[in-house]
Order: sequence, then C-alpha cells, then structure tokens
Amino acid sequence: MSARLLLIDDDTRLTGMVGDYLRQAGYQITAAPTLAAARSLLATKDHGFDGLILDLMLPDGDGLDLCRELRSQPRTRTLPVLMLTARGEPMDRVVGLEIGADDYLPKPFEPRELLARLRAVLRRATQGPAEEEGDVMRFGRLEIDLGARLARVDGRECELTSYQFQMLVVLAQQPGRVLSRDQIMDALKGHALEAFDRSIDVHISRIRAAIEDDPKNPRRILTVRGAGYVFAKKQDADEG
Repeated sequence: MSARLLLIDDDTRLTGMVGDYLRQAGYQITAAPTLAAARSLLATKDHGFDGLILDLMLPDGDGLDLCRELRSQPRTRTLPVLMLTARGEPMDRVVGLEIGADDYLPKPFEPRELLARLRAVLRRATQGPAEEEGDVMRFGRLEIDLGARLARVDGRECELTSYQFQMLVVLAQQPGRVLSRDQIMDALKGHALEAFDRSIDVHISRIRAAIEDDPKNPRRILTVRGAGYVFAKKQDADEG
C-alpha cells in the first residue's frame, strides 16, 4: 500500500506541481494550505498519514510551531517531517532540526531531490537494522528496543524522532568506536543532510537531551574533538 502524505504549503502552484509528481511516484497526497487545515486533518486519532511535507512560512503561523506540537504528542512524535522553506540560512536549518524535523529542503528545489529525500526519511522511519530486528540493546539504565523503535531510560520512554533513534542505534551498535560525521551519515543510508555537519551535531544534542542525566556532561555519547562521536562502552554508560 502506498504511503499517504500531508503536504502543508500555501503556494498552490507548488503544491500542484509537487502533488502531481509524488502521485506519479506512487504516493497518496493530501494538501493543506494553512496550519489550521493541517491541524484539523491531524486531529483525528487515526489520521492515516505516513509523513508530512511542511512549509516553514504559512499564512496563519510558523511551520516550526506545528512541528513542535507533533513532537510533543506521543501519537505523532515519530511521524516523519520533511521541512520546506524559502529561508535557506543555516540557522533556520538548525532550528528546524532542533525542534524535530527529520530533514530540511530549501526552496527552490528539484522535485527529484524532494522525492529522494522523502524516500530516505520514510525508509528510516519504517526500517530498523534487519539483523537485529526485535532485539533490545541494554547499556546500564538505557534500553534501545529495535523492534518497537523506542529508547528508554529507567523504563521511561525517550522523546526521539525516527531519524534520531536510528542515529542512536548506529552509534550504540559500535560502542567504543569513534564515528565521524560522514560515517554516521553513510550508515544512515542516505545523504538527506548533505555535508551539513552541524545538522549531525544538532541531532546528537537532541539525543543527549533525551538519554543523558546531564546533557551538558554526557556519559553515553561522547564528543571526540576533531574526529566525531563515540558511544561509551557498556561499563562506562552503566550509571547504576
């Protein structure tokens, strides 16, 4: 069954073009020109959407506000979000990623690039590591449930996007090994974040906020200056 996507943008010309292109690629597209329309469609318990394409600038508010709302609600916390914006400043990307967008595409863009990024975002949301499907990785008080695609500390579910969860898995599968940003992006099977190194840093910061007792003094995901990041070995991550 094809994925159902909600396209939120007030540019009717763009939504028409993008909608037609994605339908030809096999997706079901519903368009919403405002935040109010999008919220109404998402309000039902079984809204049925597999992902969102969300414009940053909308007539009745900022797309970041909707992204923040989605990430604060359990039933939409892991819903994939691809953010669009005519504002291409790096800081805009950082803010979007910090709030929980899975990827960020500046306008204008080629429909083929949108499709490639969308496929990568949806793939990461639905596929975990096949060789360990259903397993639970344990590191002291931290549990990473690959089957449920959830991370827990002391039994408490951590708030992570699908992209951040997969990034955590990539690091946790190789405890003690330093991974560069390029290696992390390669392991995530896609270049949705291009060579934008700081986007990796933003996601790591969000992961730390979710799994560390003190994100400013992390004990699970450590920074190796000039090299990348390392997931602490079990005895180092075990905090009792």
